[in-house]
Amino acid sequence: MGTFKIKGGLPLKGEIQPQGAKNESLQVLCAVLLTSEKLRIKNIPEIGDVKCLMQILKELGVFIKKNGIGDYTFQAKNINTEYFNTKRFREYGRSIRGSIMIAGPILARFGKVCIPIPGGDRIGRRRLDAHLTGLRLLGSNIHYHNESKCFDLRIPKNNLIGEYILMEEASVTGTANVIMAATLAKGKTTIYNAACEPYIQQLCKLLNKMGAKIKGIGSNLIHITGVKELGGGGHTILPDMVEIGSWIGLAAITCSEVKIKNVSWKNLGIVPYTFQKMGIKLEKEEDNIYIPSQKSYQIKKSFNNAILTISDAPWPGLTPDLLSILTVVATQAKGSVLIHQKMFESRLFFVDKLIEMGAQIILCDPHRATVIGLNHKSYLRGAILNSPDIRAGISLLIAALSARGTSMIKNIEQIDRGYENIDTRLRLLGADILRME
Repeated sequence: MGTFKIKGGLPLKGEIQPQGAKNESLQVLCAVLLTSEKLRIKNIPEIGDVKCLMQILKELGVFIKKNGIGDYTFQAKNINTEYFNTKRFREYGRSIRGSIMIAGPILARFGKVCIPIPGGDRIGRRRLDAHLTGLRLLGSNIHYHNESKCFDLRIPKNNLIGEYILMEEASVTGTANVIMAATLAKGKTTIYNAACEPYIQQLCKLLNKMGAKIKGIGSNLIHITGVKELGGGGHTILPDMVEIGSWIGLAAITCSEVKIKNVSWKNLGIVPYTFQKMGIKLEKEEDNIYIPSQKSYQIKKSFNNAILTISDAPWPGLTPDLLSILTVVATQAKGSVLIHQKMFESRLFFVDKLIEMGAQIILCDPHRATVIGLNHKSYLRGAILNSPDIRAGISLLIAALSARGTSMIKNIEQIDRGYENIDTRLRLLGADILRME
């Protein structure tokens, strides 16, 4: 288990290139299973979750060729579906949340698949209903095996059949799974209350390049006319909006001057505006974000002079993955903010570590925390910390970089799951961070 040793309180300076989007990568990598032809995908991040999924694909029989950094060619021509019955697959599948998205493509193409309950961050209940209900409505029989803790999905007829699907929740991975399955279903599928994040839009655009017939991209009402087969193509992953938000937050809390390059502004939604509501100055320079050094940033109040509330919501609302970072940033703001995490009831529990470091936070309940900003008048203190999940891990890392003194962060494999070479990239900005095995 690795550890980061961090000497905090140092201002950073420089330029940073965001990695490819983690969530989009996991969806697109599963999409390679829909065709026997070659797909070339660029800007894939070298992170733990992606490496795990690529290992699953490789052992499943997918040909993978590395063309360069983040640039791979895939061909799912000779797939061994018996691999799904192995203990090794169950171990890999339980280690990442994204493994569930293998179900739709394999079911549509081969008629059967066995999927374990997926792993991922322990941030509260993460239901599979959106996935399983959608695939069942398309014609799949689903049986749960208590011994192996796996779901067995099979098509009783020759094909999945298009259907009207009203999703109970706008699940991103659930939407992706159903869309991929529906591309090869017979007839027309309509998905209402679909997630419409940029990464879902990217997946749909790739599938259309491959020969799918998808309409309504960018809305919550998706129409898919099934085709007999899909072909190959090429695709470039968007920059990761959550990592971009992480760099903005880091620059603000450490009073640093940072330029984030090639951010794809049009796909950031309200992310920049949310940080501006926290009082953080950021400038649009072509397709870059420039954050000047600020000694203070003041949280804006609502129009009725009420305390600002920042909450997550389905796109185009704020992604829940940024709330942990915004919580840390608020600890050194001028003013107070209520953070409302609606989706996951365990995601805010990491704030007890921030309180130990000297932050003024009131955890109201599992979903809400009030942060009283210190305005850099009283600094966070270095501490021994443990990374509980990806987003809390990077948030504690940001807190440690702003704190006075030395911090140790254990279980950094959680951070590596979502952030590419984070210590190396931080050192290029001037951070004092050491990786210890």
